[in-house]
Amino acid sequence: MTELRDPAHRVSPRARTLWRLQSGIGGAVVVLGLVVAAATWREYDGRWWVVLVAAVLAAAYAVVVPQWRFAVHRWEITDTAVYTQRGWWARERRIAPMSRVQTVDLAEGPLDRLFGLTTLTVTTASAAGPLRVEGLERGLALQLSQRLTRNAEDAGGDAT
Repeated sequence: MTELRDPAHRVSPRARTLWRLQSGIGGAVVVLGLVVAAATWREYDGRWWVVLVAAVLAAAYAVVVPQWRFAVHRWEITDTAVYTQRGWWARERRIAPMSRVQTVDLAEGPLDRLFGLTTLTVTTASAAGPLRVEGLERGLALQLSQRLTRNAEDAGGDAT
């Protein structure tokens, strides 16, 4: 039986920058919404401190959380299983035997492509949902998807 353990590999260091940018964009949208509200609604009169607090919290989130995520996110693929660990507040560690792998998907959003990163998703016959590894370098993700496909075929089974 395969043991549940810390996966061996980290995601790409560029993932930290990508996650910072994504967090910064999300925070900027919130702060901009508050600026518009403060400028147009009488109820916000004199409450610019709300905008300032939101901006400080958004900036802190964009600096701290990506570094924390990078420290936690790990992955490993062996001949017998896929290991993942993810999260920043709540940590999730999962393992999927190769015989349970159903599909292997790669996804890249516009910002991912800008940084040369890809998300690898391994769908299994599990109610817990797919295993995801975000922040892989594109070439490595392609190699891993091919390896996973071969290993799943070699493992046999009906992935249920």
